Amino acid sequence: MPLLYLAMAETGYLTNEGMEEVAEWCGITPAQIRAVASFYTMYKREPTGRYLVSCCTSLSCMLLGGDEVLAAVEDESGVPHGETDEEGVLSVEHVECIGACGGAPAIQVNYELIEGVTPGKARELVNWLTTARPDVVNTDEMQQLFGGRPSFDWAITETDGAVGPFPAFQPLGTVGNEAGS
Repeated sequence: MPLLYLAMAETGYLTNEGMEEVAEWCGITPAQIRAVASFYTMYKREPTGRYLVSCCTSLSCMLLGGDEVLAAVEDESGVPHGETDEEGVLSVEHVECIGACGGAPAIQVNYELIEGVTPGKARELVNWLTTARPDVVNTDEMQQLFGGRPSFDWAITETDGAVGPFPAFQPLGTVGNEAGS
């Protein structure tokens, strides 16, 4: 599965060629790779924007306003669920549980988590992404700017973050930090 993220990081999404190469590396068929890639929604098989905004609409988030947060993101950006803006800057999606039920409602930007998001803060987040266009999105920074009550005290400050619409993994080289490296 991490190899699929590596293939995604090459082009921003999983191409047929990328999935075939992963199949070759793993010694399995391309059909087996496509089965995994099509089952898990975090593997994007179509291009996304520079920032992938994933709004959790699962039970805990929904009960605490997740649907309203998603509506605010869609309204402020003009981008409906499953779509990307014309400039290729912002993609919006609703997702099922992102594992942040204690800090609901939660959003991820390029798989970096923000908890306790309100509709107003979601609008501010969209404006920040579309105007500031940060090179790196970082959970700690976004939590401070746009989040509310987290599920627990995160304790250790994290300066690294995601550099694209795929998870930040040091071994894959998809990590940057606030200082720009």
